[in-house]
Amino acid sequence: MADARPLSLLPTFVREEDLRRSIELMFFAYRDFTGEADAMLADAGFGRAHHRAIYFIGRHPGITVGGLLRILKITKQSLSRVLRELIDGGYVHQDTGARDRRQRLLALTPKGEALERELTGRQQARFARAFGETGAPAMEGFHQVLLGMLDPDERPEIERQLTRAR
Repeated sequence: MADARPLSLLPTFVREEDLRRSIELMFFAYRDFTGEADAMLADAGFGRAHHRAIYFIGRHPGITVGGLLRILKITKQSLSRVLRELIDGGYVHQDTGARDRRQRLLALTPKGEALERELTGRQQARFARAFGETGAPAMEGFHQVLLGMLDPDERPEIERQLTRAR
């Protein structure tokens, strides 16, 4: 769980109004970041859980169902429904593990790769525009803020995943 220290214990430059402004900006940015993707996904009968699954399966081809569950932090039942719809729709392919036949290894099909490229491309363009307007120091600062928002016990694993993905 995130650190919920009282505002009086935070650094003096952090004011409540700045925190509220940050929260509102995060809500608005998330709304716009997901809006285009939501419309595209709705056309396919999918939602945000499908988008997250497609994204992370695309980033980690051959990921196990257990690995995807750890990343997404959703119930096995919810993921099963999402995966079934993605597999039935021809977006995801499932194989069994070579060493452990109980493992289910996930990868995007060409149709899934095309959808992932389209969804991610639009979101990349939004980030590219923002980073182009604000510059490299702001981009690095933004990454540091996002890392700082993660639960401290999860941060090392996520940093390892980000390093491996480069």
